[in-house]
Amino acid sequence: MKPCPNCQSPDGYSIGNELYFCPDCGHEWNPDEITEPAGERILDANGNELQTGDSVIVIKDLPVKGSPKPIKAGTKVKNIRLNFDSDHNIDCKIDGFGSMALKSEFVRKA
Repeated sequence: MKPCPNCQSPDGYSIGNELYFCPDCGHEWNPDEITEPAGERILDANGNELQTGDSVIVIKDLPVKGSPKPIKAGTKVKNIRLNFDSDHNIDCKIDGFGSMALKSEFVRKA
């Protein structure tokens, strides 16, 4: 059972071949494909729309909890994933820091 990305119904079920079906709205989807909710957009610090797979540049030093050094301004982050469920709406991996979530207001599109 997986929630439907279209209507948020918790009743989605597998119909084989990695597809899921929602009995409430009739939507079919592949949970491995990243889809963004309709109408929602995530913008960078300059107002440019971000998309999954984009590269971004950090615009100010960001302190990292548990690390003695911050993420420096000018650090390039490749292949971001958008997360519409949190205020830290960018999931990424940063060299020297590992997996991390960033706020879009502290990055600009590269």
